[in-house]
Amino acid sequence: MRHVFGYLRYLFKMSLAVSLRRALLVLLSGAIFILTVLYWNQGVIKTQAYSEAQPRLHVQRDRNIDPIPLEKSWTYKCDHDRCVRVNYHKNEDNAKRVSFISCSMTCGDINIWPHPTSKSLVSAHTLRFSVEDVHLRLDSPHRDVRKQLKLAFDWFIKELRQIQRLDYASHTDEISMAAASVSEPSFRLGLHKTDTDVAESPLAGSLFSATFGSHRVGDLDSLQVKLSVHGSDQLNFNLDNDESYKLSTTYEHRRILVHITAQTFFGARHGLSTLQQLIWYDDEERLLRTYVSSLINDEPKFRYRGLMLDTSRHFFSVDAIKRTISAMGLAKLNRFHWHITDAQSFPYISRNYPELAEHGAYSESETYSEQDVREVTEFAKIFGVQVLLEVDAPAHAGNGWDWGPKRGLGELSLCINQQPWSFYCGEPPCGQLNPKNNHTYLILQRLYEEFLKLTGPTDIFHLGGDEVNLDCWAQYFNDTDLRGLWCDFMLQSNARLKLANGNEALRHVVVWSSALTNTKCLPNSQFVVQVWGGSTWQENYDLLDNGYNVIFSHVDAWYLDCGFGSWRATGDAACSPYRTWQNVYKHRPWERMRLDNKRRKQVLGGEACLWTEQVDENQLDNRLWPRAAALAERLWSDPNDDHDFDIVPPEVFRRISLFRNRLVELGIKAEALFPKYCVQNPGECI
Repeated sequence: MRHVFGYLRYLFKMSLAVSLRRALLVLLSGAIFILTVLYWNQGVIKTQAYSEAQPRLHVQRDRNIDPIPLEKSWTYKCDHDRCVRVNYHKNEDNAKRVSFISCSMTCGDINIWPHPTSKSLVSAHTLRFSVEDVHLRLDSPHRDVRKQLKLAFDWFIKELRQIQRLDYASHTDEISMAAASVSEPSFRLGLHKTDTDVAESPLAGSLFSATFGSHRVGDLDSLQVKLSVHGSDQLNFNLDNDESYKLSTTYEHRRILVHITAQTFFGARHGLSTLQQLIWYDDEERLLRTYVSSLINDEPKFRYRGLMLDTSRHFFSVDAIKRTISAMGLAKLNRFHWHITDAQSFPYISRNYPELAEHGAYSESETYSEQDVREVTEFAKIFGVQVLLEVDAPAHAGNGWDWGPKRGLGELSLCINQQPWSFYCGEPPCGQLNPKNNHTYLILQRLYEEFLKLTGPTDIFHLGGDEVNLDCWAQYFNDTDLRGLWCDFMLQSNARLKLANGNEALRHVVVWSSALTNTKCLPNSQFVVQVWGGSTWQENYDLLDNGYNVIFSHVDAWYLDCGFGSWRATGDAACSPYRTWQNVYKHRPWERMRLDNKRRKQVLGGEACLWTEQVDENQLDNRLWPRAAALAERLWSDPNDDHDFDIVPPEVFRRISLFRNRLVELGIKAEALFPKYCVQNPGECI
């Protein structure tokens, strides 16, 4: 009996254990189900919250996926050096679709902006490749030059990535894009390999390369860029920098060698800018293309090719300035004239006199630190662009200069915000430095020291000198020769500049033109006059006759702020009409003035100016580009012009239109030149 009860107890225990296990399994399953539901709901909530919180990010990303929209319904054929648009039906046409840019780059004259100064040759045959195929080989005995070339090449690769749309796509998208142009079935991924004799950019090596079986995507195994600089080790800017270069391309065994030779870093940098324009993105192949062979010898006609930006009337971020400089590099402009202060605001934070920004900046966030200026300067050098800082003086110096009496320094500036303004300055607010206060000159000297330290050794500096109003000074010094007072001020400022430069006189000291620059009190052996008045004004001839070197910035051609109407109720406050890119391009003052060889040598170059009364960061790109590029070609190669005064040759339309598209590819919001129909049908709208 005892055995029976023992057996029953055993059965009961076994049954209970099974039931407990089943219950635990049910509970565990339920818990897993609940946790799964909560997890997925949490993901949905987070995704929705993120989408709602960041709608602009998604819109911006979608917009940036393809800066130049695909045109799958059109193909192009070259007919008498002109690309002709034809409807394309993939299922009906046996021929492969030819993209607009591939046609443009292989039809007619070489498509480079600015046009090279000498005859250039490129082959009709092109090859496909991807950015990860591009390598760098440095060939220079100068360590610092190699370092600077490496920095320039890294930016070159970065911009090629943008051109190939890789910055808009994930790695999966990159692989899919590459695969779309290859029909081989076997697909694998391999890390990018580098030849032992190649110094490769880390940007280039960071990508994966797609291969199919034993074949790489595209027509090339590598595109090697060899940069040779055996001449000068000079990295400091001066007007005698040799900017010439030679570019040659050879092809053998699925390898292209691009050899850029130059005497200086600056010439090699221009060679990279040209190479970038010998490469394009084919939206049909979804790869880059370049020529099998090419030969270009190139150098600029003018030494000074500038662009001025006024950051006082409106503040511009460091990023906006750097974006502008990168476009300058592509167009081979070489001087960024930074008009950093004016009567409206003083945004620069001086190490020695921070009171200038404390009293003169629009806000604490709208200022430039020493680090900001240094960052812009170092960035600009990568693109072969010199930064020239200008504190305008003695006029255009109001807000920021009113703290002198509180510091026991006396009145540093006079007529500050005085009314009626039209009596005492060119535009409100007024302000003009005190020419008889030694503290004013000491402050200028310290500012010059800071600027020279931040921008590096140079042979050129801008002292300002624009629009001095003698009536302002007459209120305080009516018993003085006011013209002589201006001369004394400029000579004193130049003496302080010499002290700031280690007691060494700078070779070229630039001042703005005015009625006072013809007084002949400034030595023509050192002073350069930036002529901003009209191109037909007598001062153009007088300054050259008086022996001055000049930089032309004629208001009727190269002022890019003109033509947007008056911004105030009284006075003209506008220089109309709008200066089109054709106006900029056709302006050749050295030809119109019929200068002889001696006087032509006195023309150092030219500069486009953007004063910013009606411009802020939202309009910056389209006010500058592509009009500044028109100036770039005029000053780089100065092509002969046998056409009527107001007519630009059709091939120039074609090239600048394509250059404008290149700027858009790089994120520059350049102004449209004409309807897109005219872009797609070159020559039909001219």
